[in-house]
Amino acid sequence: MGSTLRILEPAPHILAFYDGRVPGTRLHSATENWLDDGAYALGIASYAVWDGEAALVYDTHISLTHAHLIRACLEARGVRRITVVLSHWHDDHVAGNGVFADCEIMATAATAALLARHRVRLESGDPPIRPLVLPTRTIDGPETLAIGGLTVTLHPMDIHSRDGLVALVPDRVLLAGDTLEDPITYVDEPDRLAAHLAHLDALEALATRRILPNHGAEVVIATGGYGPGLITATRLYLAQLLRLKAEPTLATLDLQTFAADAFATGAIGAFAPYEAVHRRNVAAVLGA
Repeated sequence: MGSTLRILEPAPHILAFYDGRVPGTRLHSATENWLDDGAYALGIASYAVWDGEAALVYDTHISLTHAHLIRACLEARGVRRITVVLSHWHDDHVAGNGVFADCEIMATAATAALLARHRVRLESGDPPIRPLVLPTRTIDGPETLAIGGLTVTLHPMDIHSRDGLVALVPDRVLLAGDTLEDPITYVDEPDRLAAHLAHLDALEALATRRILPNHGAEVVIATGGYGPGLITATRLYLAQLLRLKAEPTLATLDLQTFAADAFATGAIGAFAPYEAVHRRNVAAVLGA
C-alpha cells in the first residue's frame, strides 16, 4: 500500500499525490472492492497547497498509509499547520482522515451529514475506513482561507454529488474533486443528473485557467492540469446521458461513440477502464 504513489508538482505551491493506473497491480485484494476496482484502477490524486509552515490538504486519499505519506512529505518541507478540505463524502476521498484527526477538517454541511448517515457502511466496507473521522467545521457557502501567504477560496458545487466542494487556488487553478473527471464523470446520483448539469454553469463562472481533478491522466496533471474544455466535455456527456430514456438505442453504443462530441473537444482522452464506468452510468440513468 502506497508503494506506487507518485508525487507531482503541477503548479507552484501545489503538490499532487497520484496513485493508480498501474497495469496488473492491486493494493488491497484479488476480490472486487472499492479501492482496487474504483479509485486505483481509474487513477486518483489528492492535493496539497502549501506555503511556508501552512498547508491545505484537499482530500485524504484512499488509505491511512497514503495519508501518512502525504503528511510526511509536507512535514519534510517544513509544514507544521495543516487544514484538511474534503471535496465530498465518497470513500476514496476520506479514507485517510484518521491521519489528520488533530487538524481542522472542513467540508460542506451536506458532506458531514452524509458521512454520519453512511458511517456504518464506510467503517465496515471492503476495505474498511476505520476510523472514519468526521469534519470538525462545516460551511454552506463560499469561504476564503489564508494558507501562509496564499489565498484559497472554497465553493460548494452540486455536481457529481450534492455535497461537492471545489477549491480555487492562486493563478486560478481549480482543485475540482469529482465534479470533473477525465474522460467521463461517474454518475452517483442519477435522479439528480439535470441539477448537476445546470451547476456546471456555476463552475464555469469561476473562470479557471487550469483544472486539477481527482481522477484524470497522470501526465496531464503532472504538466499543469486540464483547460476549461474539461467542463465542456463533461457538459456534453451529461447532456447525452439525459437523452437515454427518450432515445434508448443510445444505450447500445460504446463510450467512444456515445460521447463522440465530448471526445471531439480534445479535452479528454480514452482510457479503457472507463468503458465499465460508462456501462454503469447508462444502467443507473435508465434505472433512476
